[in-house]
This record gives sequence, structure tokens and C-alpha cells, in this order.
Amino acid sequence: YMSKVLRNYTEHACDGEYISLRCPHRTTISIQSSFYGRRVPSHQMCPSRYPRYSSGSAKEDTTCLTITSLQHSLQSQRKPPQGPVVSSQASPQHCFKKMLDECQDRRNCQLLVNSRLFGVDPCPGTSKYLSVWYKCRPNEYKSKVACEDDKLKLSCKRSMVIAIYSAIFGKSAEGSLACPHQNLRVPAIECQSATALHIMTKKCHGKRSCSVFASVNEFGDPCYPGIHKYLNVIYTCGK
Repeated sequence: YMSKVLRNYTEHACDGEYISLRCPHRTTISIQSSFYGRRVPSHQMCPSRYPRYSSGSAKEDTTCLTITSLQHSLQSQRKPPQGPVVSSQASPQHCFKKMLDECQDRRNCQLLVNSRLFGVDPCPGTSKYLSVWYKCRPNEYKSKVACEDDKLKLSCKRSMVIAIYSAIFGKSAEGSLACPHQNLRVPAIECQSATALHIMTKKCHGKRSCSVFASVNEFGDPCYPGIHKYLNVIYTCGK
């Protein structure tokens, strides 16, 4: 159970095929990112249905893409566009929202892959495919927050051990309700450690209890000097 919760899942399907996402009992789908288009030639993935590309007589479009990642969707809402992101008029926000609408928080889902699913064909005449990256989130999980330099304690009942689902050390643009004093007179910036999940997994995974200081000594300093940070960990207890 724990290994399935911690795994990152990847599924692919060509145009005209069904893509299926599944999670084990007591978990649900959490979409991390997805991609619709083509990045590699037909002979490497999803052979082209168009004879001119199959014969190699014409150059195939391998820069055809519609990015549908959560990170890009959030960044697009905060920043004005700096130029075209995709080679069409397809909206990355719409594409990601479609994946969330169809699959997020479900145990399983199945979709027929085609350009109509995302509204606009990013490259007519090119065979495309959908790739989805997701995790299986426990239905029952705990969230703990520790302000900078405080100690974070995690624990499970007897015969159960810790499985870390996510970990963030730094600061979000919104700040943390658990550390309200950190939001005073601080610009709405976001800075997070890239190694927080790895460190928390190494220190706490498979243990019945553990303690970690929310400090730059443990996680490094991902922010500008003077920015107060916090550690936010989501975990579950399993056998």
C-alpha cells in the first residue's frame, strides 16, 4: 500500500485510444501534469496515421504541444503572457482543467484521446498522444505545519508507520495560517526548497514517529534573506 501511495504514475495513449488512470483502494487520483501533442517522431511513439509522415517524405511536427501542468496553470494566472506557449490557440488552463474535471479525486477514470477533448487541435495533420503524470493520494491523510526553527513531529499509532506524501519548506505567495506573524509586511513571493520531499522521506519514511526542525540547516534557504519560512508536510499512516 505505501509503495503505491508514494509512486509517481505515468500513462500514455495515442489519438483514438483510451487512456485509463487507476489508484488502489483508499486512494484517489491526483493529477500532477499532462501533455497532449507530439514531441518525438512517429517511429518512437504512436505511429502516424498519415502516409506522408510514415513514408518519411515530409517532415513531421515534433514541436506540437499543449502543456497542461498544474505549475504552468498557476503561473499563468499570476503572470501576464510573455508570448505563445503552444503552437496553436489551445488554452493550457482549459486543458489542465479538463483533466481535473474528468479524473481528479476519483479512484479510476477513462478518456478517449482526441483533439476535441481539449477544444483546439494544436497541430492538424499530425498524429498526437496524451501523456498524464499522476499520484494516488490517500483518502485519509494528515497535514502538519511548523514555523521556521520550530520542531515538526509526526507519529502514527502502534503497528502503523509513516508514508510521506508531500513536503514543502519555504513560503507560498499566500503564506501560512499556522504562522500568521510571517505574513506581516512581506511581499507576496513564493520560494520553496527543491529537496524538502527527499529529506522528509529519508528522515521519516517507514518510521512510527520522527522529529525534524523546520530550519535552513536541514533544508537550505530557498528564499531571499529575511523571509520567514515554514515546513508543511502531508503524510499518511500505513502498514
